[in-house]
Amino acid sequence: MPLRFLTAGESHGPSLTAILDGLPAGLPITTEIINKELARRQQGYGSGGRMKIEKDTVQILGGVLGGETTGAPIALLVQNDDHVKWKGKAVAPMTAPRPGHADLTGAVKYGYKDLRPALERASARETTMRVATGAVCKHFLAQFGIIVGGYVSAIGEVQAQLDGTNYQARFEAAESNDVRCPDESSAQKMRAEIEKTIHGKNTLGGVLEIVVLNLPVGLGSFVQWDKRLEAKLAMAVMSVQAIKGVEIGDAFENAKRLGTQAHDPIQLQNAEGGMQNADLQPSTFDLRRSTNRAGGIEGGISNGQPIIIRAAMKPIATTLLPQPTVDLASGTESPTQYERSDFCPVPRAVPILESMVAFVLADALIEKIGGDSMNEMKPRFESLRKATLEDLQMDNIPHVFWE
Repeated sequence: MPLRFLTAGESHGPSLTAILDGLPAGLPITTEIINKELARRQQGYGSGGRMKIEKDTVQILGGVLGGETTGAPIALLVQNDDHVKWKGKAVAPMTAPRPGHADLTGAVKYGYKDLRPALERASARETTMRVATGAVCKHFLAQFGIIVGGYVSAIGEVQAQLDGTNYQARFEAAESNDVRCPDESSAQKMRAEIEKTIHGKNTLGGVLEIVVLNLPVGLGSFVQWDKRLEAKLAMAVMSVQAIKGVEIGDAFENAKRLGTQAHDPIQLQNAEGGMQNADLQPSTFDLRRSTNRAGGIEGGISNGQPIIIRAAMKPIATTLLPQPTVDLASGTESPTQYERSDFCPVPRAVPILESMVAFVLADALIEKIGGDSMNEMKPRFESLRKATLEDLQMDNIPHVFWE
C-alpha cells in the first residue's frame, strides 16, 4: 500500500487534522519532533498577523503507542487559537472575489452562495498539517541517513550568491536569519526588499531550493509515467499554495545548452577518491559524477546525487492595495477587500516544501524496500544495489530479446 495522507479543516475553524497512513511500525516519534517543524513554519520575515496569534502544537491521536508508530494510520490534530473570535458569530458576506485566489473558481465549481468556504479551505493555513505529516516523514528518512533541507535563493529581484555544494552548511546558515537565505549579504538585501514591500502595502514572491542528501540510487521508475520520481516531486511541490513553477536540477539552464554540455559525465572513482588506475581491480570502483545538472534524477529514477528542486512562489494575491474585481452580489465593479495575510510567504514556505518532498521520498523508499516494521526495513536498505561495478556485473554476451 502506498504512503498517503489527507488533511481536513478550515483556516478559522476549530482545528486542523491529518491522517498519515502507510508508515511502518517501530519508528520512534514524539510531539517535540513535529512541533519543531511547526515552529519553523511560523517563522520568517514578511509573515502576517496570524502568526502572532497561533502557536501551533500537535496532538497525536492515533497510530503511536509508547513513543513508537504501530503501523496503523497516524492521526494528528492542531488547534486553531483564532477560532474563538469566529465561533458562534455571524460573518459578513464575502461576495467580491480576489484575483489570484480560489474565490471565483471555487464558487463556480461548488456553487457557493458566499465566497468564504473557498477561502477557508484553499488557505495556506492548511499547510500546517502538511508540515506535521512531513515532520514524521523527514524523521523516517533520517533513520536511513537521508536529509531533506531547504533555503531561499531569491526574493523579488534579489538573487542569492550561492557557491560550492556544501548543502548541509547552507541549511544551517539559512536557519540563522529570518529570510532563510544562506548568503548573509543577500539575506540583508532580501529583508530590505520585504520591508519596502510592506511599506508599499504590496506582496512579494521568490524562489526556494529544496535539496535531498544521501538518497540511494533506484527510487522511482521509468516504466510508467506516474512512477517517475521527478513527476511525483513536481506534483507535490506544485500542490503548495502560490507555487507556480518548479524545476529539477538545472532544467531551464540546460534548455539553453548543447547536449554535451547539459548532462553529467559518468566516471570511475575508487573508495579513496582516486580515479581509475591500472593496478586496481575494476570492481573496486564506484560510478561517480563531477556535475549534477540532472538534479539527482535520470530517467525518472534517483541516481545517487543530491536531489535539487527549485520552486517559484508568486506574490500572495491578497494585498493591502485594492485590486479590481466584481462584487457578485451587486453585479458592479469594485475594489477587493483586504483579508489578513503575509506580505512575503517565501521564508515560511521552506519547511512546507521540505515536508512535501519528504513525503514523496518516504513513499518511494517504502515502495522500494518494503516491510511492515523498521526492523525489517533497515537490513533491506543496507543491501540495496549501488552504482558500483561490483553491483553492476554485465554478462557481456549477445541476447535475443524478441523471438
